[in-house]
Amino acid sequence: MGTETEHLLDFEAAHQRLKGVVKHTPLQYNAGLSAKYECDIYLKREDLQIVRSYKLRGAYNMISQLTAEQLGRGVVCASAGNHAQGVAFSCNRLGTKGVIFMPEITPKQKVKQTLMFGNGSVETVLTGDTFDDCLREALIYTETHGMTFIPPFDTYPVIEGQGTVGVEILKDLPDVEAVIMPVGGGGLAAGTGTYLRSQNPDILLIGIEPEGAPSMVGAFGNDGPVTLDHIDRFVDGAAVKRVGSITYKICREVLDEMLLVPEGKVCTTILKLYNEDAIVVEPAGALSVAVLDLVKDQIKGKKVVCVISGGNNDIDRMQEIKEKSLLYEGLKHYFIVRFPQRPGALKLFVSNVLGPGDDITRFEFIKKTAKENGPALVGIELKSADDYPALMQRMAEHRFDVIEINRDQTLFEYLV
Repeated sequence: MGTETEHLLDFEAAHQRLKGVVKHTPLQYNAGLSAKYECDIYLKREDLQIVRSYKLRGAYNMISQLTAEQLGRGVVCASAGNHAQGVAFSCNRLGTKGVIFMPEITPKQKVKQTLMFGNGSVETVLTGDTFDDCLREALIYTETHGMTFIPPFDTYPVIEGQGTVGVEILKDLPDVEAVIMPVGGGGLAAGTGTYLRSQNPDILLIGIEPEGAPSMVGAFGNDGPVTLDHIDRFVDGAAVKRVGSITYKICREVLDEMLLVPEGKVCTTILKLYNEDAIVVEPAGALSVAVLDLVKDQIKGKKVVCVISGGNNDIDRMQEIKEKSLLYEGLKHYFIVRFPQRPGALKLFVSNVLGPGDDITRFEFIKKTAKENGPALVGIELKSADDYPALMQRMAEHRFDVIEINRDQTLFEYLV
């Protein structure tokens, strides 16, 4: 790393600053993943952090270094999730007032959690439809009231705090050979990557983004941060339109690779971690495990750490997560089926077209005035993705006219 960055980042000092405040989270060996990928895989369980994510590290590290005068005026942040909770906890712990701006669409559960961690030290302001609107209002408020803004990632004290994840990894597993980290704005990867690279120049460092929000990948390809016109916000903890200038510069220098993972693959990973290991992760927290299929040749035989960045997953999202997983795995398909104009067509469809392991999960006639013979929206769940060609063949044999909605994104979003 460049001398300027090294001078501005003191991870051991941050580690001492956070002692007694932030949990030293477990580094757990995972036997199932290790056997599957023929290496030793350890999960860095930041989902077990006090606020259920690593974000507390950066927030507390920055706020704890403010002067008494700055603490007296208070702090401001803009966040709809984990950063807000980290700032709220820090405000309560350090006895300073916090004003937390959140988009109006923020789920009530997240607002409630933020106020709980603040314990009377913070107030929330719900404003704007998007994070960008919310951020703009937060910055105006900060300046008007002479307060200190606590950025979610693009500032050295926050990067330094997130880097203490790396300090803990090395204390628990000194001979680690590869670390895989999720990337949103880039604070975690910049901090942790810098510390690990400074201690071991040969370590393999891989950053992961969701396919629908490739902001760091875009920055790498552009030689600088770019603002994406549109992102898929599903992996909300890692979905940003633009990465930080500082974090980009550091990540470009320390990361060996930036990779993308489809949102559906993330959902499959969330369900597997829950069902097989009883680990509850949020979508961003699953990224480092979801990518293992893509890097299996690089990590074979190595000691590998996957950073589980957070576990703030709203239980109301589980149905959506299951649906996205089934679609990605090729186990769920939606069709518009036009039934032949002949008696018993529906019965024929159920008896002769569906396979023994196929289930109808949704059925509704699209035209309410043409029931029994008009087109219908049909959702079918398969036992195996390999059953799909045979299903389509039986539909053709029995002269059912079908449109495969899964292959038409516009139609899918409109009807499903």
